[in-house]
Amino acid sequence: MSAFTDALGTGITHFTRAVTGAQARWIGCAPAAIQRIYFGNHASHADFALIWASLPYDLRVRTRPVAGADYWEKGRVRRYLIHEVLRGVLVDRADHARTRDPIEAIVEALELGDSLIVFPEGTRNMTDEILLPFKSGIYRVACRRPDVQLVPVWMENQGRVLPKGEFIPVPLLCSVNFGAPLQLQPGEQKEAFLGRARQALLDLAAAIRPR
Repeated sequence: MSAFTDALGTGITHFTRAVTGAQARWIGCAPAAIQRIYFGNHASHADFALIWASLPYDLRVRTRPVAGADYWEKGRVRRYLIHEVLRGVLVDRADHARTRDPIEAIVEALELGDSLIVFPEGTRNMTDEILLPFKSGIYRVACRRPDVQLVPVWMENQGRVLPKGEFIPVPLLCSVNFGAPLQLQPGEQKEAFLGRARQALLDLAAAIRPR
């Protein structure tokens, strides 16, 4: 990474924190130089930037977001940000557009030693449901790399920071909450794992919301 892109990444971090007012809350674990997959709820295109900006610098530079190519390949600015600054792992979400299995791209990034940010819902949650059902991708990745910790991250209010169709964030107080890591258990089947991972996010949301 060049000095310019590093400075731009720092600027994005400061801007994101200033706009959202978010402070990282490490509830179930501490920030550590351990390879992890941070998986969060998804309501905005700004979600991965919010998690990314909440990490300490030494973790942030080794953490890459997994994002949809259909959004981030549109326009020179988006392409530069995702490829040069954020070092994103882009995947084709539409079956007809795929030239490669997205899981292979994700596992390849893990093999390089990087941590990742993923959203198991697969798309932004635009419904009244608190959390959509999880897609199978996170299970397939866990099967390939069961040694990597999976850390649930619940973000509150982030859906209104970058509303659908907008590119400029709206100032709003958000929170980014990191829960206890989990890993695929020996012999654990897909539905059981997906249910356990999804419940970890729901439990984290319940823990940080006022009763």
